[in-house]
Amino acid sequence: MSVPSEAGGSLARRGVLFVLSSPSGAGKSTIARKLMENDDQLSMSVSATTRPPRPGEVDGEHYHFVDVPTFKDMVGDGEFLEWAHVFGHRYGTPRAPVEASLEAGCDVLFDIDWQGAQQLYQEAGNDVVRVFVLPPSMIELERRLRARNTDSAEVIDARMERAASEIGHWDGYDYVLVNDDVERCYEQVHTILRAERLRRSRQTGLIGFVRRMVRKGE
Repeated sequence: MSVPSEAGGSLARRGVLFVLSSPSGAGKSTIARKLMENDDQLSMSVSATTRPPRPGEVDGEHYHFVDVPTFKDMVGDGEFLEWAHVFGHRYGTPRAPVEASLEAGCDVLFDIDWQGAQQLYQEAGNDVVRVFVLPPSMIELERRLRARNTDSAEVIDARMERAASEIGHWDGYDYVLVNDDVERCYEQVHTILRAERLRRSRQTGLIGFVRRMVRKGE
């Protein structure tokens, strides 16, 4: 499959596994949604999870909802690129659809934590681009979490404690951004994605193109 490049050409390329991580409340989900709305070369990785569906969630679209024994079987069979326990439930990235997207030159967006990013990098190496989004401050992060008005005080306290741990892993990422303005941060993230698509190592059609050009003298 030939995917148009950012420069307007049509050289075949290998896809990008684009990871966005941040503490809850730092803006990762908003940025991911804007990327999906504005970039037709990008698809969202659909994770498998053992947690029950929330109102409005559709199996196969938002998550693949499975029971714990099924999830354990999938782990044992090597069907996940990464998986982890998060807030009492299991989440994992199915391997087969992601690898198919890579080969087809399509990019996959991952909304996962630092543990998932680390596992994914161990499995997929140079196909992975990791971006960590920081809040402007811990005070602002807590304000955003409380402004959601969706969690109890106990849950917010747990999220803040987890945030401190997650932020400690910032140096395991390729890019680290501060989300003090969501529009600016989104533009920075999208710029990173566009640049990573143009890496020479991902231009699988480049060798053939150059050879044909030299041979024909065009």
